[in-house]
Amino acid sequence: MQKSKITKNETNTSDTNESNKISKKVKKGIFGYSFWQILEYFIVYSILGYVIETLYGLLTKGVIESRQSMLYGPFCCIYGLGAICLLCIPKSAKKNNWTLFIAGFIIGSVVEYVVSWVGEVIFNIKWWDYSNFPLNINGRVCVYFSIFWGILTICLNKVINPTVDKVLGKIPIKVLHVLTVIIMVFMAFDFIISSFALKMFETRLIYNYNLEVQGAEDYYEKYLDIYQNNPGLKEFVDKVFSDEKMLKTFPNIKFTLQDGSILLVKDILTDIKPYYIKVFDV
Repeated sequence: MQKSKITKNETNTSDTNESNKISKKVKKGIFGYSFWQILEYFIVYSILGYVIETLYGLLTKGVIESRQSMLYGPFCCIYGLGAICLLCIPKSAKKNNWTLFIAGFIIGSVVEYVVSWVGEVIFNIKWWDYSNFPLNINGRVCVYFSIFWGILTICLNKVINPTVDKVLGKIPIKVLHVLTVIIMVFMAFDFIISSFALKMFETRLIYNYNLEVQGAEDYYEKYLDIYQNNPGLKEFVDKVFSDEKMLKTFPNIKFTLQDGSILLVKDILTDIKPYYIKVFDV
């Protein structure tokens, strides 16, 4: 009987240890971060990215203008995506600042290139263009901003994210999860609406100004048919997603024309001013 009890205890201990191992694996998630943390970081850094981009516009242009990547929320999602990629890197790359810098330099550049490429393929819009910067690749990435990604990676892992964790840790876990779900659902709807609005905006510009936009041939006729043959939808689109609304939200979007030249939307809609708040001259 005694031997049987010991065996049972040992079995219970073994089961407990195994349960703890599984729990730790679940807690570790992706490179030490849980699924909830990934979502929370995406939201936090998308908002911080919007703030950073707004300050960058202020310092370089002397103006406050919209730098959000969607119509309604204060989000710059490339920063949210970039932050996750720069945080979820192997531990071996976090052993010192040099390896962190190199990892950030490479990963940040890849993310920026892919996001730019997707923007051109899906929306036929250039969110940014580094063609005038030295050592750039197709105008999508350049050494100047790649170095910025490297430095940001060090700051992110060593200083910024530990601070973010402390702030998030003060919020009750259930409240944090509810807020995360609400904001992520809002972002999803914002993305869907923004995608449709941008397609309609581009179609309207191509039609009204007879633009020959590179890569628009495959879908332009389809969206033009939707735009022209649905009076109710056309009226809704022209009112809710007006040229003024779209330009003030996305003042720096560009089209690549058939001849390879870059056309700024604000150079077409010259009658819509101001689309920014002038603070000082640069």
